[in-house]
Amino acid sequence: ICAEDELGVGTSHDGIMVLPNDTKIGTTAREYFQIVDDYQYEIGLTPNRIDAASHFGVARDLMAYLGLHNNAKHAVRPSVDGFKVENQSLTIPVEVKATQACPRYSGVTVSGIKVGPSPKWLQDRLKAIGLNPINNVVDVTNYVLHEIGQPLHAFDADVIKGNKVVVRTMPEGTSFVTLDGVERKLHADDLMICNESEPMCIAGVFGGLHSGVTEKTTKIFIESACFNPVSVRKTARRHGLNTDASFRFERGTDVNITIWALKRAAMLIKEVAGGTISSEVIDVYPTPVEKFRVEFNVERAWSLIGKNIPTDTIEKILKGLEIDVTSKNGNDWVLAVPTYRVDVLREADVVEDVLRIYGYNNIEMPQKVSSTLNYSRKPDSYQLQNIAADFLTNNRFNEIMCNSLTKAAYYKNLNTFPEQNSVQILNPLSNDLSVLRQTLLFGGLESIQRNTNFRNPDLKLYEFGNCYKFNADIDNPKTPLDRYTENFRLAIWLTGDKDAEHWSQKSDKVNFFNLKSYVHSLLNRFGFDTNSLEHTETPSDIFDYGMVYKTNGGKVVATFGVVNSNLTKDFDIKADVFFAEIEWDILLKQSTKNKISYTELPKYPEVCRDLALLIDTAVTYEQVRKLAYATERKLLKNVNLFDVYQGKNLPEGKKSYAVSFTLQDETKTLTDEQIDRTMKRLIEAYIRELGAQLR
Repeated sequence: ICAEDELGVGTSHDGIMVLPNDTKIGTTAREYFQIVDDYQYEIGLTPNRIDAASHFGVARDLMAYLGLHNNAKHAVRPSVDGFKVENQSLTIPVEVKATQACPRYSGVTVSGIKVGPSPKWLQDRLKAIGLNPINNVVDVTNYVLHEIGQPLHAFDADVIKGNKVVVRTMPEGTSFVTLDGVERKLHADDLMICNESEPMCIAGVFGGLHSGVTEKTTKIFIESACFNPVSVRKTARRHGLNTDASFRFERGTDVNITIWALKRAAMLIKEVAGGTISSEVIDVYPTPVEKFRVEFNVERAWSLIGKNIPTDTIEKILKGLEIDVTSKNGNDWVLAVPTYRVDVLREADVVEDVLRIYGYNNIEMPQKVSSTLNYSRKPDSYQLQNIAADFLTNNRFNEIMCNSLTKAAYYKNLNTFPEQNSVQILNPLSNDLSVLRQTLLFGGLESIQRNTNFRNPDLKLYEFGNCYKFNADIDNPKTPLDRYTENFRLAIWLTGDKDAEHWSQKSDKVNFFNLKSYVHSLLNRFGFDTNSLEHTETPSDIFDYGMVYKTNGGKVVATFGVVNSNLTKDFDIKADVFFAEIEWDILLKQSTKNKISYTELPKYPEVCRDLALLIDTAVTYEQVRKLAYATERKLLKNVNLFDVYQGKNLPEGKKSYAVSFTLQDETKTLTDEQIDRTMKRLIEAYIRELGAQLR
């Protein structure tokens, strides 16, 4: 007990479908409703292959394969040789004022038509691809769209005021009602198809409510155009529209197929709706687009493919793909690529097409690998990322990948990453994705929040990613892009317990020094001597306590610390979060200077001496360590803080550091006299520079 639309045999939903009394019981639904069997193929297209987003496009690609492997020679494109202008009683001129957004606009008129239901064959074909028939004129435009991939639009010629079509933009805020009955406010950059006084259609996206074909229409103007992909995409996103036409225009349609599509549609409309073609084809095409020129070298193609495919086979494949070989000079060829292949712009694209048609399965596994190793002083960023990732993964970190788009609210009231330095998105999908991130911090906090909510609070995470900044303080940039910077960074997050809970050991919380050790290990791995870096506390408001490492030239290498508790509270994270951000580009530059050198194993023993220093609480261990290395450069190998005490039995404002010093001479055994002399210099330096006392 169903309505027509529920059974899929009609569009009516007025009530239960009742069959006549004389209907023969036992008749199959297929037979009674005259349902035509058909086959559907779902083809997963990559975004760059818009040329195959039609029946003809798929057939054209199959033809190249079958022409090589099965010697198929039949044509696939319907002929339009029967197109004939019968009178010129309805000529509608076209003016294109926005030629950059509309490189080509073609049109033709058909008069004396009768709008009504499409014939069964046309309805069946549209239903087979999931489209509902509307009327014979609209159905033809949809049919041609899916047949050859060219979007079309039919206007009621009687509503084209001034008997003229103008392609232009409208003033900001102009009201326009689209086919779905929604009133929209136009943007100043929205390309519109207008008559002499008002807009009729959003170009390449959606038609207007009052200019479309109705049952009363007797004369039509058919549009076949090519619109700029960027313009269409921005307009569609601004208005939240996604149509079959915008899908194709956004990816790039063939500028040289508009006339053929127009003739095809006009002939079909004559067939299903009657009428006469009442004007010459109007074609505004100020700058014709020629086939793309691509230089192609056969030997390079062989190298990329891994097999020496015969040149006549390559040429046959190119011919099947409608790519012309315009000239040859040995293995150097010049090719002319058809304009519908917007994805083929370079030699590698042609090689990919040749390999695809030839067949990946026809490339045998080589007996040996041929490779050329080139020495370069330029570091391989991807390889070094893998080294860093391996180190972190081996230390039980998990890699995350967060969205570069983030909330503007995260940067409100921050001094380290001011809100005005955020790169704003002109047409954000939502308020949560309105700016580009200035730091990797907040993406990691979102991940920690989600994991904590799922009872996974013990986390060690890292991420590689770009960060972006708008430099509003640059007054007179040479180019608009001068105000924007982009930096690649590595971020690390620690939170929760250091180790998994176990009966044999106590579970300690991660702390600042755990994070610091990972930062040191990474910097050392890439050739930084952390002792030579400038270590200072950072005043950054993203940390409760943090440090920054800088080179001697003042460039920031790494910033790390305990994330500000007010920030973690915003994410409902109760545990401390430790965060580090490393400037990857600085790391890469240093890696070029990191030359491996080898020395003999030490022949002479190390000597350790300890000092217990009473110092002011404001003095940091970093000051103690750096002063030691500045005082004794030759013999001092290591400084280690092994105990800190502050409290009972110590004067107010004081603390005790127990520090061990490792001394070694690589040429001889140290004498007691040398050791005592060195320790004396260290003690004097601590007393003089830090006001220390020996305990």
